[in-house]
Parts: sequence; structure tokens; C-alpha cells
Amino acid sequence: MERRLAAILAADVAGYSRLMGADEEGTLARLKAVRKALVDPAIASHRGRVVKTTGDGMLVEFASAVDAARCAVEVQRGITCQNDGVPQDTRIEFRIGIHVGDIIFDDNDIFGDGVNIAARLEGIADPGGVCMSDDTYRQVRGKVEIACDDLGPQTLKNIAEPMRAWRVQLGGQVAAKAQPGSPAGQAPALALPDKPSIAVLPFQNMSGDPGQEYFADGMVEEITTALSRVKWLFVIARNSSFTYKGSAIDIKRVGRELGVRYVLEGSVRKAANRVRITGQLIEVSTNTHLWADRFDGDVEDIFDLQDQITASIVGAISPKLEDAEIALVRKKPTQNLSAYDYYLRGLASLYQFTKEGHQHSMPLFQKAVELDPDFVLAQAAIAGWYISGKAFAWIKVTDQEIIETDRLARRMLRLSNDDARVLAHAGQALTYVVGNLREGAPILDQAIRLDPNLSIARLWGGGAKLYLGELDAAIGHFMYAVRLSPLEPRTFLAYSGLTNAHFLAGRYERALECAVIGIRQWPNFVPLQRAAAACYAMSGRIEEAKRAWLLASQLDPTQSITNLRNQTLFRNDDFERFAEAYRMMGMPE
Repeated sequence: MERRLAAILAADVAGYSRLMGADEEGTLARLKAVRKALVDPAIASHRGRVVKTTGDGMLVEFASAVDAARCAVEVQRGITCQNDGVPQDTRIEFRIGIHVGDIIFDDNDIFGDGVNIAARLEGIADPGGVCMSDDTYRQVRGKVEIACDDLGPQTLKNIAEPMRAWRVQLGGQVAAKAQPGSPAGQAPALALPDKPSIAVLPFQNMSGDPGQEYFADGMVEEITTALSRVKWLFVIARNSSFTYKGSAIDIKRVGRELGVRYVLEGSVRKAANRVRITGQLIEVSTNTHLWADRFDGDVEDIFDLQDQITASIVGAISPKLEDAEIALVRKKPTQNLSAYDYYLRGLASLYQFTKEGHQHSMPLFQKAVELDPDFVLAQAAIAGWYISGKAFAWIKVTDQEIIETDRLARRMLRLSNDDARVLAHAGQALTYVVGNLREGAPILDQAIRLDPNLSIARLWGGGAKLYLGELDAAIGHFMYAVRLSPLEPRTFLAYSGLTNAHFLAGRYERALECAVIGIRQWPNFVPLQRAAAACYAMSGRIEEAKRAWLLASQLDPTQSITNLRNQTLFRNDDFERFAEAYRMMGMPE
């Protein structure tokens, strides 16, 4: 007999007996479909070995705890997407337990406490959840982008000593939706991250002038950005927080839907050259006001006021914060307040996510740069203008646009190499618009290291990993971008990336599920419609592929395999995978 150290994953179907009692054939068919389309490919892609199956369960061996955890998370998130819209009483939901320990290998089977503990952890996991041992958690912490809840010592059946266990938080993998039986309009709560989490809600404009709305929104933008630089905080992205703009705020609902422990709300009153900002920090679960304050000053002091608010909030959450951790917060974007005003107006137009708003924003950004040529955030916004213009076909990208974008990105990097927003925009401009993946991808990596909470950096960084063929890393970034901004209007871009990543990994049904989620959010996004058609084609559903392609071609009649090949950032072999599907669905050469 051989002994070795291994990561053991044990899984079974929650409520299997009930499901079989209600519909044997249907349950078995659904289980086989899930195994074939999702579970087995995930195990193979993460280098696992199925040791044995037992009807509704399975035992899988991995050489690495990281591989086992990534596989478990991918499977559970995939099944959650697949169950979207399926009645609760017919869903296939796995419980998964993972343990790292010494096992006995004999005649292609495995035995020992390592196996038994994994099985017992699976037994205490929630349906659709993952429970891991403390040994496993120590090996995956910081290496797999997940958050975990400490369950403390657990008494496991037939295990002599209580064992500390951890529950993986899986609540943020898809946009929240009301489930059957939940109160009207309520979405299931997102799991809290394993560090303090906060959402900055839109501030009320108390100026009596609707034209000052952009100014109040700009304050929230800057405070959110400043907080996100504090690495031990989990900060919800601005575009998710702003889905509550203009509506009555239910703090508990916000906390549930965004998965945060704290909420900051406030108001801005601007009159002549004076500004007053009020803020209050609320602990969601108890609705307790932890901190409230008012800040008055001249418009010229606006950045100091932002600093004071940010430092006060951080101090209220953790008085142990060192000054060094908020040093970046105190950097001023520009000394020219007129330039800053034009910048905020431009952002307000750009965030409309319409062609008209896109066109209107550019002159405002250009005016900001004209007033302050060193205002690097305004230049980053111009880079964002080119990026979104290409993504949504709102501009035609010719050699002239490529040259200008390249020059712009390099100017931004000269002006600032330690601001995550600047690095993210420069990296994506070089990668996506210029087509210089070699230089752009490392810059996006650096942006993520500087600000792990910057959802747009995660989104664009995922795209760079996708083009490089690093599919697991790409999926991790895309999923984290969704969790950072679960209500983000552009979440469909993350699902577009997930679609492509799973397609290239050969998981066509999983890719199609992601495509469907993205298309629901933005039906006219051509790359998603085209990817959905490709998924149908490679799944053998040719008629559905042709119908999907017909819609995509109506949205953009210029699509052809040659045109897409000339524009692609994918590696040659990866693009040929798509080209194979394109030919099957009827795209012209």
C-alpha cells in the first residue's frame, strides 16, 4: 500500500432521495447533464482524478489544495448559473467538502482519515456550498480569490477531535435575483467578504439646483476611490452603488444586495464658493450609526474635505489604521478646480453609457486637460472614451486613433505610475485599443496589485489574461469584478469574458450560460451574441447557432472571419477555435 499527501474533494447531491422520489428519470437525466457539461470538465481542467462515484456522489483526488478549491468554486458557481430560473424543488445542488491530508492509495482507491474528514465536511456544507478544513484553508488563503467564514471547531461524526472548518462565500457569482418564496422584490443576501466591506451611496444634492447633481456624484466617486485604496477594506464599485440613486434607501436591503457590512450616505450643499458635506456611517445588521459629521469649507478646499471624510470613516471602522495606509488618499488630482469641474461633468455624461453621452463627454475632458495639462485623471477618462468607443462601436478606430491612444497612454504613465485608475486605463488603452498586449497586460497587473478593489481593473485584467491564454486567472478576475460591483450596468462585459474563457476551455454549455446572463443585461452587444452562436455551434445545436448568428449579423453586417481575424487579440490557435464555430454557424469567410 502507498501513502501520500493529497487534497480530497467529496461531493454529493443535496436532497437526492427527495428528487429521485419525485422524478427518477428526470433527476438522473439532469444529474448526468450537469456532470457532463460542467462537473467533469472542471475536474479535468484543474487536474483532478475521479476516484469513484456513488450514485449522487463522488470522491475526487487533487495533488494541490488550490486546484481542489478552484474546481469546487467553479462547479458551484456554474451550477448556480445553470439553476437560474429552475424551480427550487427540482434543482440539482451539490454539497462539497475539501480536506488536505495523508491517504492510503490501494488498487486505484483511496482510504484513511483524509478521505473520511472530506466526507464529513461535505455533510455539514450548505446545498450549493463548499466547506473546507483548516488545513485546506491555510494552503489556499491568498492564492484563490475567495472569502471564507470561520465556522470554528466542528464535531464531525466518527472523527475523534473537533476540527476547525471554513465555509466558502459563494454569494456574489451572479447578479442577485428574487427566488421563489422570498419576499417580493427581495434578492438573496450576498455573503459578506472576510474583511470590512462598505458601499458609498449617492449623496443627496442639497443645493436646490439640479445642475449641481454632477458635483455631488463626483464627491462620491472620489470618496469611493480613496476608500478602495485601503487594501484591508472591500469597497463596492461606484456603478453598483449608483443603482440606488433617486430611490428611497432601505439600508438593510442595500447591505443584503451588495453584501456589505457598512454603508456611507450623505449630502452635498454647494452655494457660491462654499460647500458643506455631511456623512454618516451605518452598520447594516443593527442599523447603528457609527459615525456622523459635517464638513464646511471653500470650494478650493474640496480635496481636503474629501480627505477628512475618508480618514474619519476609516478611523471609525478601525482605529488601528496606520497613517501610511491612507497616504495615497491624500493625493490631489489637480489644483485647477475649473478643470476638475469639467472632468466631473464629463464623467456624468460618460456614465450614461449611451452614444450621445459618450460623444458629449469628450469635449468636457478635453477642456479639463486644456486647463490643466498635467491632470492625469482627465487624460485617463479620455483613454476610457476610446476604450468604450471601440467596445460599443461608437467610434471608428483607425490608425490615427491608435496612434493618439498610444501617445495618450504613455503620457499618462509618465505623469503617474502609482495610481491604480491611471494604470488601469493606460494598460487597457495599450492592450485593447492599440493592440499592444505585451506592454499593456503587466500594467493591468500592477493596477490590480495597487488597488485590489478596483473592479474595472479586474475586468480589463481578466481580458488581458484571456488573450494570453491564462483561462483560470481570467475567470478569477471576471468573477471578482462581478462581486465587487454586483449591480454594475456593465457586468455583461464580465460575462462576455467568462463566455469566451469557458468556450476556449471547451466548456460550451457553461459558456452559453454566461452568455445568456450577459445578453439579458445588454441584448445588442454584438460580441456576446456572436459568442452565444459559437457556443451553440460547438455544442452541436446548429439550428440554434444559425438563429443566434442571424441576430448578431443583423446588429453588425460587417462581420466576417477575415475581418475578425485581422482585429483579434486572441492567440492564433485560440482564434481558430472560434473560427471553426463561426464556419459552422454560417459566418462568411
